[in-house]
Amino acid sequence: MTISSRFSVAIHILSLLEFNKEGVSTSEFISGSVNTNPVVIRRIMGMLNKAGLVEVRAGVAGTKLSRELGDITLLDVYRAVHVVEEDGLFAVHDRPNPNCPVGRNIQASIEPIFSSAQKAMEKTLAAVTLQDIVDDLSSKIKVI
Repeated sequence: MTISSRFSVAIHILSLLEFNKEGVSTSEFISGSVNTNPVVIRRIMGMLNKAGLVEVRAGVAGTKLSRELGDITLLDVYRAVHVVEEDGLFAVHDRPNPNCPVGRNIQASIEPIFSSAQKAMEKTLAAVTLQDIVDDLSSKIKVI
Protein backbone atom coordinates (compact mmCIF):
# COMPACT_ATOMS: atom_id res chain seq x y z
CA MET A 1 0.00 0.00 0.00
CA THR A 2 1.13 3.54 -0.66
CA ILE A 3 -0.13 7.00 0.14
CA SER A 4 -2.48 8.26 -2.55
CA SER A 5 -0.75 9.70 -5.60
CA ARG A 6 -3.02 12.76 -5.21
CA PHE A 7 -0.33 14.15 -2.91
CA SER A 8 2.51 14.00 -5.46
CA VAL A 9 0.18 15.14 -8.26
CA ALA A 10 -0.90 18.13 -6.16
CA ILE A 11 2.74 19.10 -5.56
CA HIS A 12 3.36 18.71 -9.30
CA ILE A 13 0.38 20.95 -10.10
CA LEU A 14 1.41 23.67 -7.66
CA SER A 15 5.01 23.63 -8.87
CA LEU A 16 3.93 23.82 -12.50
CA LEU A 17 1.64 26.76 -11.71
CA GLU A 18 4.66 28.63 -10.38
CA PHE A 19 6.83 27.81 -13.38
CA ASN A 20 4.02 28.81 -15.75
CA LYS A 21 2.78 31.85 -13.81
CA GLU A 22 3.09 34.08 -16.89
CA GLY A 23 1.16 31.58 -19.03
CA VAL A 24 -2.30 30.07 -18.90
CA SER A 25 -2.49 26.91 -16.80
CA THR A 26 -5.55 25.01 -17.91
CA SER A 27 -6.33 21.50 -16.72
CA GLU A 28 -5.41 20.29 -20.21
CA PHE A 29 -1.99 21.98 -20.01
CA ILE A 30 -1.34 20.61 -16.52
CA SER A 31 -2.54 17.13 -17.44
CA GLY A 32 0.05 17.08 -20.21
CA SER A 33 2.81 17.59 -17.68
CA VAL A 34 1.39 15.15 -15.13
CA ASN A 35 0.52 12.71 -17.93
CA THR A 36 -2.99 12.02 -16.69
CA ASN A 37 -6.57 12.83 -17.61
CA PRO A 38 -7.66 16.49 -17.23
CA VAL A 39 -10.58 15.27 -15.09
CA VAL A 40 -8.09 14.04 -12.47
CA ILE A 41 -6.39 17.45 -12.54
CA ARG A 42 -9.69 19.30 -12.15
CA ARG A 43 -10.65 17.11 -9.18
CA ILE A 44 -7.34 17.77 -7.40
CA MET A 45 -7.43 21.48 -8.28
CA GLY A 46 -10.89 21.61 -6.71
CA MET A 47 -9.41 20.26 -3.49
CA LEU A 48 -6.52 22.74 -3.66
CA ASN A 49 -8.99 25.56 -4.32
CA LYS A 50 -11.16 24.55 -1.35
CA ALA A 51 -8.03 24.58 0.84
CA GLY A 52 -7.17 28.10 -0.36
CA LEU A 53 -3.97 27.10 -2.15
CA VAL A 54 -5.07 27.99 -5.69
CA GLU A 55 -7.44 30.42 -7.33
CA VAL A 56 -9.76 28.90 -9.91
CA ARG A 57 -12.04 31.35 -11.68
CA ALA A 58 -15.13 29.99 -13.37
CA GLY A 59 -15.33 30.88 -17.05
CA VAL A 60 -11.70 32.01 -17.16
CA ALA A 61 -9.09 29.57 -18.38
CA GLY A 62 -6.25 29.01 -15.99
CA THR A 63 -5.41 28.60 -12.34
CA LYS A 64 -3.05 30.62 -10.16
CA LEU A 65 -1.45 30.10 -6.77
CA SER A 66 -3.34 32.04 -4.13
CA ARG A 67 -0.48 32.21 -1.61
CA GLU A 68 3.24 32.81 -1.74
CA LEU A 69 5.37 29.71 -2.29
CA GLY A 70 7.03 30.08 1.11
CA ASP A 71 3.61 30.15 2.78
CA ILE A 72 2.54 26.74 1.45
CA THR A 73 3.97 23.73 3.27
CA LEU A 74 3.84 20.17 2.03
CA LEU A 75 1.67 19.47 5.06
CA ASP A 76 -0.85 22.02 3.71
CA VAL A 77 -0.88 20.15 0.39
CA TYR A 78 -1.06 16.75 2.11
CA ARG A 79 -4.11 17.86 4.10
CA ALA A 80 -5.72 19.63 1.14
CA VAL A 81 -5.92 16.46 -0.93
CA HIS A 82 -7.21 14.35 1.95
CA VAL A 83 -4.46 11.79 1.80
CA VAL A 84 -5.32 10.28 5.19
CA GLU A 85 -7.28 11.16 8.28
CA GLU A 86 -5.64 12.02 11.59
CA ASP A 87 -3.98 8.90 12.99
CA GLY A 88 -5.11 7.05 9.86
CA LEU A 89 -1.86 6.60 7.96
CA PHE A 90 -1.36 3.11 9.30
CA ALA A 91 -4.34 0.80 9.27
CA VAL A 92 -4.70 -1.74 12.04
CA HIS A 93 -6.53 -4.92 11.22
CA ASP A 94 -9.91 -4.54 12.84
CA ARG A 95 -10.87 -7.97 14.09
CA PRO A 96 -8.02 -9.82 15.78
CA ASN A 97 -9.04 -12.86 17.77
CA PRO A 98 -10.04 -11.69 21.29
CA ASN A 99 -9.43 -15.21 22.64
CA CYS A 100 -5.74 -14.96 21.70
CA PRO A 101 -3.59 -12.95 24.14
CA VAL A 102 -1.70 -11.34 21.25
CA GLY A 103 -4.91 -10.69 19.28
CA ARG A 104 -6.55 -9.16 22.35
CA ASN A 105 -3.68 -6.70 22.94
CA ILE A 106 -1.96 -6.03 19.61
CA GLN A 107 -3.94 -2.91 18.71
CA ALA A 108 -3.21 -1.18 22.02
CA SER A 109 0.47 -1.98 21.58
CA ILE A 110 0.96 -0.71 18.04
CA GLU A 111 -1.53 2.15 17.66
CA PRO A 112 0.53 4.64 19.75
CA ILE A 113 3.62 3.81 17.67
CA PHE A 114 1.71 4.30 14.44
CA SER A 115 0.31 7.61 15.68
CA SER A 116 3.78 8.81 16.65
CA ALA A 117 5.19 7.81 13.25
CA GLN A 118 2.44 9.73 11.43
CA LYS A 119 3.08 12.81 13.56
CA ALA A 120 6.81 12.60 12.75
CA MET A 121 6.08 12.41 9.03
CA GLU A 122 3.69 15.37 9.26
CA LYS A 123 6.32 17.37 11.16
CA THR A 124 8.75 16.73 8.30
CA LEU A 125 6.16 17.84 5.73
CA ALA A 126 5.44 20.99 7.75
CA ALA A 127 9.13 21.94 7.54
CA VAL A 128 9.22 21.89 3.72
CA THR A 129 7.59 24.63 1.66
CA LEU A 130 6.60 24.75 -1.96
CA GLN A 131 9.41 27.30 -2.31
CA ASP A 132 11.86 24.56 -1.33
CA ILE A 133 10.44 22.27 -4.01
CA VAL A 134 10.45 24.96 -6.70
CA ASP A 135 14.02 25.97 -5.80
CA ASP A 136 15.13 22.36 -6.11
CA LEU A 137 13.32 21.99 -9.42
CA SER A 138 14.88 25.23 -10.67
CA SER A 139 18.34 23.86 -9.99
CA LYS A 140 17.50 20.85 -12.18
CA ILE A 141 15.65 22.63 -15.01
CA LYS A 142 17.38 24.83 -17.55
CA VAL A 143 14.28 26.04 -19.41
CA ILE A 144 10.68 24.93 -19.15
